[in-house]
Amino acid sequence: MKLRSKLFLVVFATCMVVVLAMHIGIRGSFQQGFIGYIKKNSEQRATLLAEALTEQYALTGDWRFLNRDDRSLYQILRSIDQISQSGEGPAPRGWRTQFWIVDKDMKRLFGHDNQFPEEIFKKPITSHDEIVGWVIVSAADKISSEADISFDKQQLRTSWIIAGLAVLFALLITLILSRNMIRPVKRLVEATHKLAAGDFSVRVTPASKDEISQLATDFNQLASTLEKNEQIRRDYMADISHELRTPLAILKGELEALQDGVRKPTTETLNSLLFEVTNLTKLVNDLHQLSLSDRGSLTYRKDFIDINEVILLAVASYRHTYQTKDIALLTELDDLSPLIVQADPDRLIQLFHNLLENSVRYTYSGGQLHISTKKEQNHVVISLEDSAPGLDSAQYKVVFQRFYRAENSRNRASGGSGLGLAICENIVEAHNGKISAMPSSLGGMKILIELPAYSDDL
Repeated sequence: MKLRSKLFLVVFATCMVVVLAMHIGIRGSFQQGFIGYIKKNSEQRATLLAEALTEQYALTGDWRFLNRDDRSLYQILRSIDQISQSGEGPAPRGWRTQFWIVDKDMKRLFGHDNQFPEEIFKKPITSHDEIVGWVIVSAADKISSEADISFDKQQLRTSWIIAGLAVLFALLITLILSRNMIRPVKRLVEATHKLAAGDFSVRVTPASKDEISQLATDFNQLASTLEKNEQIRRDYMADISHELRTPLAILKGELEALQDGVRKPTTETLNSLLFEVTNLTKLVNDLHQLSLSDRGSLTYRKDFIDINEVILLAVASYRHTYQTKDIALLTELDDLSPLIVQADPDRLIQLFHNLLENSVRYTYSGGQLHISTKKEQNHVVISLEDSAPGLDSAQYKVVFQRFYRAENSRNRASGGSGLGLAICENIVEAHNGKISAMPSSLGGMKILIELPAYSDDL
């Protein structure tokens, strides 16, 4: 069964149970109330009849007024109706149960000859404080009057008609509700089918603010993420193909030239081939490192280390390279207290090597790189600022994307693969930190790294 059918059956079955329970409850309440009304009516009339018979007995002194004929009794009954009608509230009209009049010896003076029922109530008829007779009324919990039975049947038919109308109304409302409630779910199902088929541009418009609308919002976020990832994957494959195609084309051209005798296997030619092989090897290694860091496969052996010591080790290994290119390498480390972080020293060395390599490759000769550290609240902040050239303001937002190169001096001519900063971002995120790029006060690019600081108070 479809969800719409299940929802319809559940809601309709619930409505049916409620209607049936209400019908049974109202029906039972009506019967009990009606029987109680009949009993109260009969008891009230029996009391009035007993009082009237008491007065009449006091006038005659015996029961001869009943033995002569029934007209006296009928006059008394009519007077009781008149007395009841003159009182406040609705008058109990007519006897709704059987009644008898008997003397003190239980000799029947008026009423049917059948036996008294098991459930009765009696009202005494007295004379000079002595009981001379009784008014006996049936107290059975059932309706005996034909008029009352007819009224009861009429109420039963009316109750069933109302219950039937309620069921039809519930059926109509259930159909409308099930259709309206399932409509957004149906849209989600159709959108999910399109998403599974590879259409990542599909979106669902939330129609309200309930859980289904929240699910639609989450679905849109999922579709947006998948669309973005698919685009990144395509760009990634295109970039990899492009990056590998260039050195391979150069190698192929050089080798064909050697094979055709256009070029001789001189030292210069071999050095050119070796240079392209080195670039190709470095590109493959960078791709491998990036793929490992993307899926979290890089091994991290974290320990409590002083970030200043790691920076000094990385700077020492690049000091000669910077001197060769005539770039000043300046450090301003906060040495008032050790800046302790929980990190993998080897990965941080890799991080700073990539950043130093990026700066020395793109900074103009005669420039400088300024490295500083400080502690701010619960974070250690590392800043690397180099001199010209810089980037446009929009380029700083995408500089950590893989294979990204700006269309200026920071491009392929300097020998970069465009993967170093992407690897840096993955390493920093693996240490629960943040890395960002912004314009440098020296005219180049500023890299800002924030890592959680370790405190003895933790």
